[in-house]
Amino acid sequence: MPARRINPRLIKIHRAYSVEEAARALGAHKNSVRGWIKDGLPVVDGGRPVLILGHELRAYLERKRKTAKRPCPPGTIYCFKCRDPRRPALGMVEYVASDPAPGNLTALCEACDTMLFRRARRSDIATIMPGIDVQIREAGARLLERSSPPPNCDSRKD
Repeated sequence: MPARRINPRLIKIHRAYSVEEAARALGAHKNSVRGWIKDGLPVVDGGRPVLILGHELRAYLERKRKTAKRPCPPGTIYCFKCRDPRRPALGMVEYVASDPAPGNLTALCEACDTMLFRRARRSDIATIMPGIDVQIREAGARLLERSSPPPNCDSRKD
C-alpha cells in the first residue's frame, strides 16, 4: 500500500496530543508518531503518557514536508525512479498539446532511461526547457470529434 500524505492542518495548535490521539487525528499509525518522536519531534516531558503540543507537531510535519520537496530547475524533469530532477536524454523532449490548457512534456531520463512526464503550458516551454529543442505535436482526434462512425459500428436503428 503506498504511503499517504499526512495533512498537518488536521492538528489543532492549542491542544496537547497523546501518541494515540495524534495518530488518530492524522490517520497515521501510532508507531509512525513514535518514529517522529525518535526523529526529533519535541514532547512535553519524559513522563507518561507522552504528550505532544499541537503547534510543535504541526510545525514538525510542515518542516518535514518542506525538506522532502525536490523542485525542478529549468531544463530538468523529475524522475520518479531516480527520485531526483534529471535532464532529458540526448536533449530530446516532446510536447503533446491535449487542449488549449496545459499539455504533457515527455522525455527519457539520462540516468535510468525511464519515461519522464511533466504538465506544462505551451507558452511556458521556453522557460521550463531553455536551450532544448522541444518537438511539439498536436493530440489525436477524439472519437466524439470524428465526422463518420467507425466501420464496426451499427449506426442503423432497427
